[in-house]
Amino acid sequence: MCGRYTVFAEEEIIEMQAIISEVSARFGPEAIKTGEFFPTNTAPILTLNDNRLAPRPVVWGFPRWDGKGTIINARSETALEKRMFSKPLLTRRCVIPSTGFYEWLHFDGKTKKDKFLFRRPGESMLYMAGMVDTFKVADGAARDTFVILTTAANASMSPFHDRIPVILAPDEREEWLGDDGFMRLVLAREGPELAWAKAG
Repeated sequence: MCGRYTVFAEEEIIEMQAIISEVSARFGPEAIKTGEFFPTNTAPILTLNDNRLAPRPVVWGFPRWDGKGTIINARSETALEKRMFSKPLLTRRCVIPSTGFYEWLHFDGKTKKDKFLFRRPGESMLYMAGMVDTFKVADGAARDTFVILTTAANASMSPFHDRIPVILAPDEREEWLGDDGFMRLVLAREGPELAWAKAG
C-alpha cells in the first residue's frame, strides 16, 4: 500500500492536463502514459526547479538492496531512521500527482476482492508525498526512481487497509518540497478523510 494509483487526464481535470502537457513538451509525447499506474511504471512527479513546481517523468520504485524486486513505499514513522530513505527524504523530496489510488477488500461469500478508488472528497486531484533517489541500473547507467510515503490508516481507510499514503493539500506542495520543519510535521500527522467508490 499504496500499490496502484491513477493519473486520469480528462478535460475537466485541468491540473493534471497541465502536468501531462508539460511533461510531454519537455520530454516527448511518449515519456509517460495516463490511466492506472503500477510499480516500475514511469510516472510524473513534481519537484522544485527555480522555485516553481516542475513535473518530470520518473520510475516508480527503488531497487531492493538484494536485487530482488522493488520497494515502492516507505513508512513515514521510520523513514528518517532508515539508511535507504533518510538522505533522499532530507534532500530530494517530491510530490506525486494523482487522481486517486486503489485498494481491495474481500467480502464474505465472494471469490474475488472488490476494487475501490480513493480520492479527496470534492477534489479531482490527490497529491502524495514521496522522495527520489538515483540508482545504477543493469547497464551501469544512473536512473532516478521514487517511492511514496505511507502512514497509519485513519478511520476512512482502516476498513480497507492499515496504511494510507501521506497526502498533501494543493497549497502544501512547495512547503513539503522546501521546508524540513514542515516535512516533519507532515510525517507526524494523521491523513485526511477520503471518499471511496467501487472501481470497475
